[in-house]
Amino acid sequence: MDLFDIIALALIQGVTEFLPISSSGHLILWPLLTGRPDQGVTMDVAVHLGTLVAVVCYFRTDVARLFTGARDILTGQFATADARLALLISIATLPVLALGALLKQADMIGALRSAEVIGWATLIGGLLLWAADRWGATDGKGESWTIGGALMMGAAQALAIIPGTSRSGACMTMARALGFGRVEAARLALLMAVPTILAAGLVETASVVSEGNLRIGAELLLGAAMSCLAAFAALFVMMRMFAATWTMLPFVLYRLALGTGLLIYAYS
Repeated sequence: MDLFDIIALALIQGVTEFLPISSSGHLILWPLLTGRPDQGVTMDVAVHLGTLVAVVCYFRTDVARLFTGARDILTGQFATADARLALLISIATLPVLALGALLKQADMIGALRSAEVIGWATLIGGLLLWAADRWGATDGKGESWTIGGALMMGAAQALAIIPGTSRSGACMTMARALGFGRVEAARLALLMAVPTILAAGLVETASVVSEGNLRIGAELLLGAAMSCLAAFAALFVMMRMFAATWTMLPFVLYRLALGTGLLIYAYS
């Protein structure tokens, strides 16, 4: 892959991964709208791994709590706050792992990478985000997260396998519908990204290693490093927007415009 494509894809991924506008949809749009070669799912996952490093660094205290919670669970201490957080994140991850494995086994993931699918997912997801943010309560805290809520957010995350839906957007939408404030909704959504992106990255990395494709490995490393830097900057800005009481409306308007444009492109 050309250096130009790697830089473009890394920046696209880094800027869009944590915003509720679908990084996967934008990555797929790059070859569709520019005529550049399709980077494939492996490069998509590589730049996602770069953003994984960014979110781990940004939420390092919460990520440390996940490890502490896992240790507590393994030692039979199920009543601690850290164990509860680790358990709920694990429960929220199960639906996307199950659906992802099913679609990969059926070789259906590639069939979803089209402008039409991305357009409809972007448009519908934007409307749902607007509705949840407009009418959702804002008094929910992480301590009030339940197993049922974790399963509902997990189901939303699983649906985000459809390009254009946005993993972070779907999780934030469900979290807002459950009554979590914007900052807390974003925090939970991004913590859910840690095991999900890690699992996808391990699968694709194992595939690259088994094929012995070292050249692709170097390209993936470069893309991951650049997307990490861009993602950390985007994450920093977004969390401060929500802390300053910004609503989801800017992201909703962007999704509506992008989705409409894609559908015009797809059906013209």
